[in-house]
Amino acid sequence: MEIYLVRHTTPIIEKGICYGQSDLDVTDSFDAEVSEIHTKLPLKEITKVYSSPLKRCKLLAESFDLPIIFDMRLQELDFGEWELKAWDDISKKELNPWMEDFVNVPVPNGESYVMLQQRILDFYKNLPSNIDEKIVIVSHAGPIRALLSYLQKIALKDSFSIKLEYGEVVKI
Repeated sequence: MEIYLVRHTTPIIEKGICYGQSDLDVTDSFDAEVSEIHTKLPLKEITKVYSSPLKRCKLLAESFDLPIIFDMRLQELDFGEWELKAWDDISKKELNPWMEDFVNVPVPNGESYVMLQQRILDFYKNLPSNIDEKIVIVSHAGPIRALLSYLQKIALKDSFSIKLEYGEVVKI
């Protein structure tokens, strides 16, 4: 099986804002970004598309013109009480423990990076395995990094060394 992990296109959000599972729209560059993504995939050979249900992934998934299986496990990190807050507005008392150990410490009323990795691995390990199949998984940087860190045996704390631009395609 060939799996193409695709990070969503550029969302509409100001710099410095904490977002994860907020349902953001995409920028005006969406069509150009989608065209670029399509050039990196064997489109005629793709048999299935899996996607996070969030709009920034859903719109990209729909561009493949194939049936889509939406899965909540493909969503970005749940930033709980911090969703859509400016990073600078989050109290240091709340932020510092998470910054010191974001792998294990959950965001208030949200999740930790290890929790995110557990759900993406649950998704990955339960994919039907058909050797001849080529699938696309449209998701976010967090879940893609968490999966790649598992597959490449990189510690979660070091997974941000895996650079993922908007619209990035990674074949596994």
